[in-house]
Parts: sequence; structure tokens; C-alpha cells
Amino acid sequence: MSQTIARTSGTVLPLVEEGLRTPLYHQVYLVLRNKIYDGEYADGALLPSEQETAQMFGVSRITTQRALNELAAEGLCVREQGRGSRVTFKPPAAVVQADAEGLFENLLQMGLKTEVEVLEFDYVPAGADVARALRLEPGQEVQRSLRIRRLDGKAFSHLTTCVPADIGRTFGREDLAKQPLLVLLERGGIKVSGAEQTISANLADALVARALGMDLGSPLLSVSRVVYDRNDRPVEYITGLYRPDRYQYRMTLSRVGDERARSWSLAG
Repeated sequence: MSQTIARTSGTVLPLVEEGLRTPLYHQVYLVLRNKIYDGEYADGALLPSEQETAQMFGVSRITTQRALNELAAEGLCVREQGRGSRVTFKPPAAVVQADAEGLFENLLQMGLKTEVEVLEFDYVPAGADVARALRLEPGQEVQRSLRIRRLDGKAFSHLTTCVPADIGRTFGREDLAKQPLLVLLERGGIKVSGAEQTISANLADALVARALGMDLGSPLLSVSRVVYDRNDRPVEYITGLYRPDRYQYRMTLSRVGDERARSWSLAG
């Protein structure tokens, strides 16, 4: 397996490697696509020519031609004979931001400022993961819903939520389409006191990709959360898959500890 480091104006670009399952042209395409998304190649800017791209990545012109054609097929650039490839991508104006601090306040505000579509709503037996998170017996009944959240008409999250059946029966599908779940829980007498949250990454399967308007296998930010009431009972288990170009997770850190053992900590 050989590796090529692309360089332009003294900048080292991500590696392009032969022998991977991902073809070279698609690796080049992914690097250029990320640079377009990041704004390095802004809307209306000319991309490097086929020859320049080939030199940057140390690949053939046929490889770069296929990469640029793939960008054009995705609508990220327009290729004109004798004029080169011009970027035709404008990043979305609205990006949802969530903070680690003030978790519940931010979740509530997100629910009030965004639109929601309920795709599925039913009562089902709890699978192993859901049962473990909600401290139920496997197969015990839970309310399960699938929702899509939109901002300015553009989908940015796919949410799978499970709550114990006795809690779920305090609200219906229509309520979930109109009110944030935290509001519905509290309206049903639940006193929410805390949550445990895990952030990781995932890839879009066919259903999620279609719902969020993405390509199959696109990277997603994955956030799993278990919400507890004042008696430490789990009352909600939610897994959210977010488009990284439309959702940002932000936290403020403080440097703590003495000189021998300093570390970063969430700002209080």
C-alpha cells in the first residue's frame, strides 16, 4: 500500500492511499468536497484544474477527472470546457448549535424553534439496549417514536425516542408533533432532574439518509441520552442522528488543577 501526501501552497492535505477499498478518485473527491464544505473553495471560486489536482495528489489526470466529475454530479461545481470547474455550493445559512451547559434549557429552546415531523409512533416490546437504558425487562412495553427535526424547512436530525409505556400514555402522537418531549413529560407530572449523554459518530443507513437528504453512508453525529426523574428513574431514552453540516455541539472548557496535574474541565 502506497501513500501520497497532497501539498498546495505549503499546506499538507489528507493522505490519499492506494490499496484501500475506497478508489483513489473517490478519496480525492472526498478531500475536495470537504474543502468546499469548509469554505476553502467558496461559492463561485475556481477549483484547481485537472492537471493541478493531479500534481497536488500525485495521481493521474483520469483519476482527478473522475473526482471532479463526481463533484459536478453532486451539484457542488459546474464544469465548463476551457474554463475549468467553478464551485456552486452555498453553505446553509442556519446551523443549529447546542451547548453542553444548560442542557435541558437548550433542548427545550431547540424544540420550540424547530419544526418536527413524526414518522412513526407505536408501542413495542423493548429490545435489549432500550431495556438496559430504561432499566426494564427485555420485552416490556415502551412507547417508541421516530421524528425528523427541521430548521427553515431543512432536516437536520433523526430522533428515535423510547419511554416507559405508563409515561408514554400521558401523551399522544399529535402532542409529540406539537410540543418538545420535555414539556410533555413535565405536563404528565414527571420531574426531570438529570441526564447521561454520549456523543459518537455513525453512518447514515438507507432510511436515515433518505429522511435527512443525504447520501447512503454519509457521516453523522450520534447523540444518545438517558433522562432521569428526581427518583433516579429513567424516563426517556433517545438516540439522535445529526447532519454535521447543520448541527454543531459546543462546550466551554476551563483549565483546572495545579501545575503537576492540569486538565480541561467543563466550565461551571
